[in-house]
Amino acid sequence: MTATEQSAVTIRSMREDDWPAVQGIYREGISTGHATFEAEVPDWERFTSSRLPGHRLVAETPEGGILGWAAVSAASVRPVYAGVVEHSVYVAADARGRGVGAALLQALAASTEQGGIWTIQASVFPENEASLKLHLANGFAVVGRRNRIARMSYGPSEGQWRDTVLIERRSPAI
Repeated sequence: MTATEQSAVTIRSMREDDWPAVQGIYREGISTGHATFEAEVPDWERFTSSRLPGHRLVAETPEGGILGWAAVSAASVRPVYAGVVEHSVYVAADARGRGVGAALLQALAASTEQGGIWTIQASVFPENEASLKLHLANGFAVVGRRNRIARMSYGPSEGQWRDTVLIERRSPAI
């Protein structure tokens, strides 16, 4: 993304009226077969009830178009893990490679740090090289590989065991 393109994108809190665009971007990610084990996009109620409200973001154009989103869920209900979250970041197919994912991850890191969160983690399919590259360039580190962790429940890979790469970003401030 050029400096001009990047300055034209605003990262802001997700609103319920963003849901149709967010849902469409989520659906695009699912269709790749390399973004999630989820077979379908949840409805707004299920999505919002499972994501922490202070850390749901969208990347928006000046015209109001949504280019991507990021959100976090609690990693555990145990109080000692209150500062650990699992995140998702999705970028619209036509906006990939333009810095939208980096802008979302940077804003998410700032948001979570302000909220006292010290670790952002995720599991990424090893085949999703673009996502791994994006995360490694934005402060995440590979902490392990989970072999044959779960089976795909949809698409051409249905029933296939998949590995995931466990990544995390530890806050340098907390």
